[in-house]
Amino acid sequence: MNLKSITLTHAAKVVDGTVQLTGSKSESNRALIIQALSHHAVQIENLSEAADTVTMRASLAQVEGAKGDQHITVDIGPAGTAMRFLTSYLNLIQGSFTLTGTARMQQRPIGILVDALHTIGASISYEKQDGYPPLHIKGGFDQQTTSISIQGDISSQYISSLLLIAASLKQGLTLNILGELTSRPYVTMTLDMLKEVGIQHTWEGNSIHIAPQSYKEATIYVEPDWSAASYWYAVVALSKQGHIALPGLKKSSLQGDIAIIDIMAHFGVESTFENDGLHLRKTDIQRTDQLIDFKECPDLAQTIVAIAAGLKRNISFTGVKTLMIKETDRIAALRTEISKFGAELLEDGEVYHLKTEKVEAPEQVTFDTYEDHRMAMAFAPLALIFNKVTINEPMVVEKSYPLYWEHLQAQGFKIED
Repeated sequence: MNLKSITLTHAAKVVDGTVQLTGSKSESNRALIIQALSHHAVQIENLSEAADTVTMRASLAQVEGAKGDQHITVDIGPAGTAMRFLTSYLNLIQGSFTLTGTARMQQRPIGILVDALHTIGASISYEKQDGYPPLHIKGGFDQQTTSISIQGDISSQYISSLLLIAASLKQGLTLNILGELTSRPYVTMTLDMLKEVGIQHTWEGNSIHIAPQSYKEATIYVEPDWSAASYWYAVVALSKQGHIALPGLKKSSLQGDIAIIDIMAHFGVESTFENDGLHLRKTDIQRTDQLIDFKECPDLAQTIVAIAAGLKRNISFTGVKTLMIKETDRIAALRTEISKFGAELLEDGEVYHLKTEKVEAPEQVTFDTYEDHRMAMAFAPLALIFNKVTINEPMVVEKSYPLYWEHLQAQGFKIED
């Protein structure tokens, strides 16, 4: 299916059902790198069906099946996690590689990670513009140092990328984080998953140290995706009456997006963990507005802004610096799309203020997605409060949640192309 647009409606505005989410993309992509580095001593269960994970798996298989003397081009398309993780991983493999992606991927910076890898002796060069893919990587290098310093307020995927290969370096690695660490839960996730397969670390102050060590035989079970769960929080919040069950989600999650539980309490969604998983219920109880900090859960920002705008709830938020270098400039995209029904997004330094006094409910509104899966999934639930919502380029959801439209249909949304 390759649709240019779809139009969503929901006649009843009431939802009550169960949704089985795919495995976490974040956990899955880390698990695949760990499995490759362990020479398949580590097995994986409940791997994500997301396009990014499919791409990662295929890229690793391509590299593993190649002969050492041939040059290989690894094209990861729009898969940002694959770009960051493979930039480090390929340096450990004997061979010559070009690592590339879509036109947008070639506009997303990678220089901070490449500079860090240069410090330890990696042979990486830029094939077009300095600081950006495509990269030429000559794998198999002599380690020059055991210590790297890297800014903490950049994408946490740079840091996770280095941590994932640390135990496989002959001298191990000490990573010194400069300044405040953004998206700390994703770094913690990486370290916890490594620990699960026998890779120990120490974290003292701003320094993380991983010694050279071997992986143990183990199986990683990938928890369902909390980022995907956030869209069902939106569905419940925007409904007249709502209950959704999400099997398999755990109270003790490695995923930073579990922060959605506390944030959505502000919008009248109650979260309870029962024997079969997480249950979401719409209530009349809403918390007082406060400043929302997305520093440790930036992937939730689009969903929350769309919900608040639709419900005419003024909010202020911060911690979204990294959103400008994602699939699109997500702040600019949000500002444009919410303006289509009267909401405004005002900037005050690092704090943004959502103003909803001019919000109206149009008969029909069309949202663009900017090649960004999260834009599509954040705005689609607005069909519960607007009569018709059209989503352009809807298949971008395949990047992280390929069954999203089918799941919406199962919960009463009517979808027409």
